[in-house]
Amino acid sequence: MNEVSAAHPRGVFAAAVTPLTSNLEPDSSAFVAHCRWLLEQGCDGVVPIGTTGEGNSLSVGQRLEIIEAATRSGIAMSRFIFGTGSCALADAVALTREAVAANSAGVLVLPPFYYKEPSEEGLARFYSELIDRVGDDRLRVYLYHFPRLSTVPITPALVKRLRTAYPGIIAGLKDSSGDWSFSAGLLKQFPGFGVFSGSEGFLLANLRAGGTGCISANVNVTAALAHRVYAAWREDRADRLQQELDQVRAVLDRYPLPAAIKHVMRVITGNAAWQYLLPPNQPLSEEEGRALMAGLAALPQMKPILART
Repeated sequence: MNEVSAAHPRGVFAAAVTPLTSNLEPDSSAFVAHCRWLLEQGCDGVVPIGTTGEGNSLSVGQRLEIIEAATRSGIAMSRFIFGTGSCALADAVALTREAVAANSAGVLVLPPFYYKEPSEEGLARFYSELIDRVGDDRLRVYLYHFPRLSTVPITPALVKRLRTAYPGIIAGLKDSSGDWSFSAGLLKQFPGFGVFSGSEGFLLANLRAGGTGCISANVNVTAALAHRVYAAWREDRADRLQQELDQVRAVLDRYPLPAAIKHVMRVITGNAAWQYLLPPNQPLSEEEGRALMAGLAALPQMKPILART
């Protein structure tokens, strides 16, 4: 697999789940092992401590620990985009500085989400203060548009304003809105902007429209299948491969995240670190877990992945 450019990461990225100890602390060794497995499965990169990684349920110290574990892992840091968003500007700055110092490919920054309906001016100021305080030309910011959870959308007007003020630093956006028309509009308005779909269900459409790939929770499980779509997106067979990927997503989408992903990882690895989630998230019930695994096992394309068990 080719190295991912720190300036222009693209391809299939897993929004990585965070393994935890029984004391609900990050399990660094299990985290690094998971990152290695994802890359072996075909991921072009990994995005730790975002929504799927329970980043907003972890302390700044715990999130820094995960960045440090990645740095010590020996994995090329160009494979990582770290979630560094926070309602507290100072926390976002501390996390972003660490990610930049580690030479990561970028940072994924959720807008401050506690105060509702902020003005464009207020959001622009948050991102401007973050960029100015980090003060490093290596910084690459990926805006995180996830209005269902954050309730604070990233508007095209805000994208334009920030790109104008910080060309090169505002590198792209993760669109987790579930609305393909939003990504399509951005790609049309800002050619070359690094738009990642937050769902692997839009991977093929994103690539055909000039996007850069996907950053998805389900890719923790479906990395090999998503990689096949990315490798073949210019070919006729890409539609069939995308359909196979969508079939797996349809099963996973019946269950809450990140519980569903952690359950699958626990089954295929046998590692107890995957059974723990930070409140208020809860593990799947035994009945839900059995139904999930049965649904996945019924799909032929999942057999090589589940064979890890």
